[in-house]
Amino acid sequence: MDLAFAQHFTEEWAAAWNSHDLERVLAHYTEDVVFASPRILQLLGDPSGEARGKDALRAYWSKALRLLPDLHFTVEDVRASVDTLVINYRNERGQAVAEVLTFRAALVCRGFGAYGPEV
Repeated sequence: MDLAFAQHFTEEWAAAWNSHDLERVLAHYTEDVVFASPRILQLLGDPSGEARGKDALRAYWSKALRLLPDLHFTVEDVRASVDTLVINYRNERGQAVAEVLTFRAALVCRGFGAYGPEV
């Protein structure tokens, strides 16, 4: 992965989230994606903190979008590695968040969200 791909992906990823179009967001992920976040535990009560598969991710993010009608991401930084990128952004509450996304065939197959303190 090069930085140009990472930046282009991040622009489309943020635009998809900010449009609140869940299917547009999910188009970036493989069918067998695994995504981990402390928000999964909070919203779905799943102690693993993981959504396994696109259908599970759809259920999680669908609920999140219903609960957060003002959701908005402002990207601050993007970094590229071998098959992974890191997106640092602020959410609608000004909270710092990092998404670490690993790719297979130009789609995200694994990811996790990490959150800074509430503002």
